[in-house]
Amino acid sequence: MHIALASDHAGYALKRELAAWLESQGHTTQDFGAPGTEAADLSDHVYPASLAVARGEAERGIFVDGVGYGSALIANRVHGLTAVVCQDPFCAQLARQHTDSNVLCLGGKIIGSAIAGEIVRVWMTTDFLDQPKYRRRVAKVEEISNRHLVPLADLGL
Repeated sequence: MHIALASDHAGYALKRELAAWLESQGHTTQDFGAPGTEAADLSDHVYPASLAVARGEAERGIFVDGVGYGSALIANRVHGLTAVVCQDPFCAQLARQHTDSNVLCLGGKIIGSAIAGEIVRVWMTTDFLDQPKYRRRVAKVEEISNRHLVPLADLGL
């Protein structure tokens, strides 16, 4: 699977660790993130990574900032993305099973690399529960997105 990665300065170190693990598992990654630990604006990195996922250039995204919520706020403004913030493996499991999320956001200041690695492992290996109640719920969220967000194709992106 091809994964878009993004971070600001606060998520840089954890993003690099996660990239190495993902690649060791046979995934490919594309890093849209800050190049180091000098102050960087999150939107400059998360937005291009979000576009890559929305366009289908990456199958999923993993974004790391200080607490994870900034990345999710940005990503969820792009049509076609369902970004979740997870701080433990159980949340990661439910985020895939119940919402079919395609972007995982993590807080580099909140969780350490060991728990982050387990969150990513669970999120990457958990499938959507393709059951009527979850399909119905995901469809309702997609309907809201279709009403209020503009598809990339309509923007010429």
